[in-house]
Amino acid sequence: MNGKLLVSIIALTIMVLTSFVSDGYGYNAVGDRSIQSTFGVRETKEGQHVSKKRTVSAGSLTQVIDKNEVLLDQYPKVRVVATGYYAGYESTGKHPSHPSYGVTYSGVKVRRDDYSTIAADLRVFPIGTVLYIPGYGYGVVADKGGAIRGNKIDLYFETKQDVFTQWGKKSVDVYIVRRGDGKLTEAFLNTLNQKGIAAMAEVTN
Repeated sequence: MNGKLLVSIIALTIMVLTSFVSDGYGYNAVGDRSIQSTFGVRETKEGQHVSKKRTVSAGSLTQVIDKNEVLLDQYPKVRVVATGYYAGYESTGKHPSHPSYGVTYSGVKVRRDDYSTIAADLRVFPIGTVLYIPGYGYGVVADKGGAIRGNKIDLYFETKQDVFTQWGKKSVDVYIVRRGDGKLTEAFLNTLNQKGIAAMAEVTN
């Protein structure tokens, strides 16, 4: 192989490789299938078909997306100590026969849903405040507690076993998605669980 031919082959190889990365993407080709991952989006090419899937690092809080594709890094966050509770006697001092069993300070019933009811110090997080708690999900401040003071929150779970197996006590950075105005209704909670963050824009407007 003469020198000119070798130089031509090297130049052609560089051009081909450069064309793959000129748009900011790098591909690892395996046959007719190639994979790249840039800015949290994983793209797989199989022949002429291209499929994309967002990949999120478990340790990256700013990449958490709700069901309406809203990035949470736009919201302020604060460090809190979060504990878990349930409606039973050990947590609330009430038995199922009590007339206000499962009813929060705001008047709404406790619930574990896409947007769950939580308790907080109302001087820090007023009734109606919506928080995103990593590892738990969205919580709406509906209740208060004698031991909940300062940057502490209490997350509702359906059973005592859930409290211990799913949570316990943790220090976490929570996102303040919406600061409450001191009011909360069942209708608003229902709308939140149907429409997500978009429901808050409707209330604001």
